[in-house]
Amino acid sequence: MPVAATQTKTVITLPQDYVDQIKATVQPHWGPLGWVTYKRTYARWLPDQKRTENWDETVKRVVEGNINLDPRLHQADVDPAVVAALSQEARDLFKLVYGLAATPSGRNLWISGTDYQKRNGDALNNCWFIAVRPQPYGASHIVPLYLQPDQPAVSMPYSFMFDELMKGGGVGFSVVQDNIRQIPAVAHAIDLTVVISKNSASYADVLKLGAVDKDDWLAQHDASAGRYYTLPDTREGWVLANANLIDLHFASTNPEGLTQLVLDVSHIRPKGARIHGFGGTASGPMPLIEMLYDINSVLNAKAGARLTAVDATDIGNLIGKTVVAGNVRRSAEMALGSADDQDFITMKQDKQKLYHHRWASNNSVAVDSDFDGYAPVAAAIAKNGEPGIVNLALSQHYGRLADGARSDADPTVEGTNPCGEISLANGEPCNLFEVFPYVAGQQHWDLPQVFRLATRFAKRVTFSPYDWAVSRRVIQKNRRIGISISGVQDWFLHDFGGRVVTGFAADGTPRYDPRIVRAVDGLYQSVVQADRDYSAALGCQPSIKHTTVKPSGTVAKLAGVSEGMHFHYAGYLIQRIRFQDNDPLLPALKACGYHIEPDVYTKNTMCVEFPIRAAHADSPSFASAGTVAIAEQFATQAFLQKYWSDNAVSCTITFQPKEAAQIAPLLRQYRHAIKSTSLLPYIGAGFKQAPKEPIDKATYEDRKAAITDDVAAVFAAQNDNHDKKDIALVDQTDCAGGACPVK
Repeated sequence: MPVAATQTKTVITLPQDYVDQIKATVQPHWGPLGWVTYKRTYARWLPDQKRTENWDETVKRVVEGNINLDPRLHQADVDPAVVAALSQEARDLFKLVYGLAATPSGRNLWISGTDYQKRNGDALNNCWFIAVRPQPYGASHIVPLYLQPDQPAVSMPYSFMFDELMKGGGVGFSVVQDNIRQIPAVAHAIDLTVVISKNSASYADVLKLGAVDKDDWLAQHDASAGRYYTLPDTREGWVLANANLIDLHFASTNPEGLTQLVLDVSHIRPKGARIHGFGGTASGPMPLIEMLYDINSVLNAKAGARLTAVDATDIGNLIGKTVVAGNVRRSAEMALGSADDQDFITMKQDKQKLYHHRWASNNSVAVDSDFDGYAPVAAAIAKNGEPGIVNLALSQHYGRLADGARSDADPTVEGTNPCGEISLANGEPCNLFEVFPYVAGQQHWDLPQVFRLATRFAKRVTFSPYDWAVSRRVIQKNRRIGISISGVQDWFLHDFGGRVVTGFAADGTPRYDPRIVRAVDGLYQSVVQADRDYSAALGCQPSIKHTTVKPSGTVAKLAGVSEGMHFHYAGYLIQRIRFQDNDPLLPALKACGYHIEPDVYTKNTMCVEFPIRAAHADSPSFASAGTVAIAEQFATQAFLQKYWSDNAVSCTITFQPKEAAQIAPLLRQYRHAIKSTSLLPYIGAGFKQAPKEPIDKATYEDRKAAITDDVAAVFAAQNDNHDKKDIALVDQTDCAGGACPVK
């Protein structure tokens, strides 16, 4: 294994002859959508070769980026035995991930091993959590000039949210009443002016939004009469513009009582310009300006009064809406409110605001195990699938439910990531790695070894450089990881011949297959032991929690397995994926015979239909989300919470209309057994261009027969010579329910 030595770091690289050996002997377990999903979502542009990455190049980049995070490689005198062991581990990881028996999160597939990751570890983490209450910025990379680092500011959680969303992570945020009560009354209404120079390429578009000519404004006004901020052409500049706006409304951060804010957007790069670090193209300043005007309106309307949880959520949603407009990022937010806050629970019933910005978050309510007000919550769920339920007390006092309560289990938990599979403290990220036991078994891997490799990969991510002081503190303290199992239903059906729930007692208590209980419990112990061993070698704290079940939308498509713990949506279905209309994959897909049509919901977007057969679709024991009873789905989630996940289990339980009356009783039954859950009606083919449309076997075979060529081969023949950095990725997420971001 080649090793490059410097004064401060030893760098491990995978030798090309080993990569070539694995390519020649291991066949990646691509699912029906696997290669297309990979090429569309994770293959980075290689400017020196005028093409996008191939799968082996992506895996090599990702593994090298991760293995070199081991802090022992950063010491002046590196033990040769450590180098040898890590070099072998890099080989094992490459073989594991290349074969798609397991994979890092989509975030790692996109960013690990890049120059961006080496200077900013935040981008390796899928999602984050922040409490919406005044907080100090501390020794962070972003601190407004008018603040001392230790001075609490209302803007801080929104700056954190905005920054992490723009880095591609999702953000859960808490607007429970305990937090909202800490926000002081809005002291000042602010007169916001946006100015722009004639030299800016965005000049005409920005004027249409209500901005004014910079020279004209300066000729008529005294810039020193208020606060004047010139935005640099950086992510931090956008964040600080919003911070300036928010903090001027509050007396503690605007003691002078200034009522005028001028924001100069002349230096922001225009729409279509490249973003060289993160990738993709810029949106121009227009979405930011719209957001600032809208947030200012929310705050001005509350002058002399206190914000509500709805107001605080609106500000977060307006930020999320702006990030979506940035082309290469999707905004994943979850707002966590109080279970007795009816205004929060019903806020999406305002259709005008829903369509304008409130769509930007999934909303959940925080409960404890004594909560019993499930009837109104269930009624809201039956209507529109929200709110979800998050039991913070269970997360604080339990790891796996099978291990019993402990007061020190996770006492600082305040919320979750947007998909709900990781319980998080303030400022903390989720840190995921995903194992497909069904695929690993087919490729003859020893499962404990697979989970050992997964654990060590995730543990190294906690040694990345992090931008926010609040995150650095909590990551160093908790070292939280989330090793997920996915393709759960495929695994159970293939290895054990059926589903984990074998029946129910007279009182509704589920019975579980004891073979699956033993297998899952044993693998959990493998993860915990691997963490203990590696933590001792690194001289750090063992992770506070280790395991999870993530919903796994995009990554599960790579390997073609069922998503997380979910049942396949149907045995046979049409899966629709959306592409921007200039995506270089479209000509290859068309040449292969895939049906392509304009997206009926979004301009400049094409909808491609893929006929899909689920693994084991013809097995007499196969079950789908459209046929499994709601009670069994609850029981399956409770099983994984009891025997596998010491964090939480992300699950979107699907229900038929006739099952709506069971929602409240089942939420009550499992209030001591499930840390978070959400529900959605099973839609089937209920609307135009549904992401997943169940079909019968004959229709599948007809559609499959129309596909004449392998898209990878056709794409290669077309030379893969399009600059993907200029292409926005559309509607593809790392989660089954569309919550988490791809990048």
